[in-house]
This record gives sequence, structure tokens and C-alpha cells, in this order.
Amino acid sequence: WHLCLSLLRSPHVPQWDHAVVPCVLCASFKGKLNIGPEVVQHGVEGLTYLLTESSKLMISEIDFQDSIHVLGFPDELNKLLLQLYLDNRKEIRRILSELAPKLPSYHSLEWRLDVQLARRSLRQQIEPAVTIKLHLNQNEDQSARVLQTDPSTLLHLIQQLEQALGEMKTNHCRRIVRNMK
Repeated sequence: WHLCLSLLRSPHVPQWDHAVVPCVLCASFKGKLNIGPEVVQHGVEGLTYLLTESSKLMISEIDFQDSIHVLGFPDELNKLLLQLYLDNRKEIRRILSELAPKLPSYHSLEWRLDVQLARRSLRQQIEPAVTIKLHLNQNEDQSARVLQTDPSTLLHLIQQLEQALGEMKTNHCRRIVRNMK
């Protein structure tokens, strides 16, 4: 905990909102704190993980205190960590949202049912196929994906999607979604 306290109070540490501590800085702590650069690096990584995960989940002040209390740090360090979290959580969330991948979103859907009634070699054989054209938006660009399947596979896909939507109504999933926002 001495390392964490020293890191939080040190004038040599850059602003925490940038969350970047170069290896040169870790090496400079070797002489000042009489510890190896690996220990400093692990301490910084631990602090980064704690702040990132807490900000992702937007945990309350009380929950954050409970989380760090079990680590066995002294009260002075717990107060410093809490203040660091409260001061930087919005900025950390903003940075995390910028780093998140931009996934395509639904725009529209076209579908067609094709039925092959017979072939030269096989008469009286019916082969239905569903063709779906999915239009997507990604970064103001539109793209289209063409999918083709048989009706039984499409029915199975529909059942799986309905099951997933049903699971989203459970309390557990609602809690997870609420924490993701």
C-alpha cells in the first residue's frame, strides 16, 4: 500500500485522466522508492483496472468504498482512491466509449421466398429457400448483406432469437444491462 500511496501523491506521475505511465517513469521510481519497475508497473496496472472496471459499472461511492475496503488498505489510501475515482469516472467512461468498436446497426430488411418446383432430373421435388437482404448502417455508410436459408433453419433461428429475447426479461439480465449503461 505504500506504493499506491506514493504513486497517488507523487508529482512525477502524469495526470491520471490520461491513464498512461511510460516505462521510463516506472524505472525512475526504482531509485526513489527502492522498488523495481515491475512492481510499479503492476501497481499502476492494478489502479488502472480498479478505476476502469468501477467506471464501466458506474458503481456508487458506497460500493466503491466496500470494494476497496476488502483490500486491507489504510483509511488514508482508501479516501485517496475514492477521490481519484469520483474525480475521473466520467472522463474514464468517455474514453472507454470512444475506444468501443462501432458496430453496424439495422436499417431495413427485404426478403423473398424462392421455390424450385422441379428439375430436369427430379420431377415433383419442391425446394423452398428464403432469401434475406439485410441493409446496415455503419458510420453513415450503408451496406447490404444477402443471406439465404431453408425454412426449417430460419424457424430454428427465429426460436433461438425469441429465446434470447425472453432471457433479456429476466432479473439477472436486466441488472447486467442496467450496469452497462
